[in-house]
Amino acid sequence: VDDLLELLTKSKALHVLLELHLANRNLSFTDLKRRVDSASTTVSRRLTELENSGFIERKMDAFNSKSIHYSLTEKSRTLAPVIQSMYDWCKIN
Repeated sequence: VDDLLELLTKSKALHVLLELHLANRNLSFTDLKRRVDSASTTVSRRLTELENSGFIERKMDAFNSKSIHYSLTEKSRTLAPVIQSMYDWCKIN
């Protein structure tokens, strides 16, 4: 649990996962950056860390090698309801 919390409590990590869950589709770096309203460096670091931990997948467009999109893995899809409930709790309290 400590390792999971160490990753997820980093700036914007939970928000990136939540936005990918809410979108229910692949998102580009630009889309994610806009949705989480953060600096490129922060978003880039979180995406790399989340990818290395198996929470997101990075996919290159078959027709445009410069177009990269991110999506949730099955591992993170099972965590998404927990993250959503934390955001819901924050809205209420």
